[in-house]
Amino acid sequence: MPHKITAVHPRSTVLRGTSAAALTALVLTACSGSGVSGTPGADGVRDPYFPKLGNGGYDVAHYDLTLGYDPDARHLTATAEVTARATQDLSAFNLDLKGLEVKGVTVEGKGANFHRDGQELTIRPADDLDKGETFRTVVRYSGSPETITDPDDSEEGWLRTEEGALALGEPTGSMAWFPSNNHPSDKASYDIRVTVPKGLKAISNGELTRESTKNGRTTFAWHSAEPMASYLATVAIGAFEVKKSTTKSGIPVLTAVEPSEVKASAKALNRIPEIMEWQELNFGPYPFSSAGAIVAREEDAGYALETQTRPTYPGAPSTELVVHEMAHQWFGNSVTPKSWRDMWLNEGFATYAEWLWDEDNDGDSVQETFDDIYADDYYEDKEDNEAIWEFPPAKPPSAGQISDSPVYERGGMVIHKIRQAVGDDTFYDIVQGWTKTYRHRNADTEDFTRYVEKHAGGEAARKKVHAIWGPWLYEDGKPDHP
Repeated sequence: MPHKITAVHPRSTVLRGTSAAALTALVLTACSGSGVSGTPGADGVRDPYFPKLGNGGYDVAHYDLTLGYDPDARHLTATAEVTARATQDLSAFNLDLKGLEVKGVTVEGKGANFHRDGQELTIRPADDLDKGETFRTVVRYSGSPETITDPDDSEEGWLRTEEGALALGEPTGSMAWFPSNNHPSDKASYDIRVTVPKGLKAISNGELTRESTKNGRTTFAWHSAEPMASYLATVAIGAFEVKKSTTKSGIPVLTAVEPSEVKASAKALNRIPEIMEWQELNFGPYPFSSAGAIVAREEDAGYALETQTRPTYPGAPSTELVVHEMAHQWFGNSVTPKSWRDMWLNEGFATYAEWLWDEDNDGDSVQETFDDIYADDYYEDKEDNEAIWEFPPAKPPSAGQISDSPVYERGGMVIHKIRQAVGDDTFYDIVQGWTKTYRHRNADTEDFTRYVEKHAGGEAARKKVHAIWGPWLYEDGKPDHP
């Protein structure tokens, strides 16, 4: 993000869940007879800001999505195969799906009853599912996918573009194009196959395993072996210029750029291998098997997003923005928050990565950046500087504020306070230990503060970092001492 110009962050978007299937679940239970041994899974995981997102009673292991899109008709025809493990005896369970028409559902190859209630797709399998059982659900669906407008007026879900579409999911938009357990706490591997008119390309996460053309349509098959939260899945359909390269360590890098953005994007995108090498030095081994970028037109999306392995940018990105979104591959994508309350763990670290990059590339030191923010001299606009102190980063007041300035800048300041307290050597040990310990897992703020205190390096250092949490993470207003 540009410094001292305007307080624009790479991402700012939320949506409040508005529908439920609790009544349906009760009806399904009542109608299923006295032989039922299971109970319905919960219709939400009770996230602090999005209580109806996600579902209880199962963990997803894999999504296999087959999508066909006609850009002229704006029509999607799709099949989602969801492989999951029951975490309780289940008589019914839910998937999150907003809009679109469900044509049919099977569970373990048998037809299943289903009911729609807002974003809730409630499924009653022909046979109850036992706790610990792995089961496969197939949902056939079609229609015109929705664009979801968040309370902060940003858009996500399925965004229509000049030639095709762009699917973005943070925090709720994935349910606009595939049924899922749509919450960061349930990560899974993915196979995504997309068929589009010949001449267009369909870009997604992970590695391209197959590209084939038949009867005027081309299918692109993508595979993501490492766990991914649903909000990080993406599909971009357009006339992209694709470029492939490899890092020194052998990681394939694929970039897909709108032709009008190729020239302006080249400088920053060509530095991806260099940025990754620098980030590995600071944060530990790169957590995925591929990397890259998607560059759409500026008008296609109003923000950048850290879509896994292949961040999405609205127009040509700056080098600093690439640093930010690539840092999310460690912080947010590999180490994923348990709930949307922990958003600062994503954005605080990614913002701090920008400051570190400046420090290591003849820019301001992190301490100088920290001092400018504390002195309300970071942005040109007084209101933008004051906004940094509107709430503590670990306690956003509402769903509409989880991507506001305190989560970014004040979150980054928390990271620097830790560095000040423990010194550089211990600080980098903590950062790299954190990304290793929670690699491909979920973590919350309590996990982080506990980990930092445990590895701070002695009682005196532990007390120093413990003193950071109250004024910098949880308490209102600007802390008294920088």
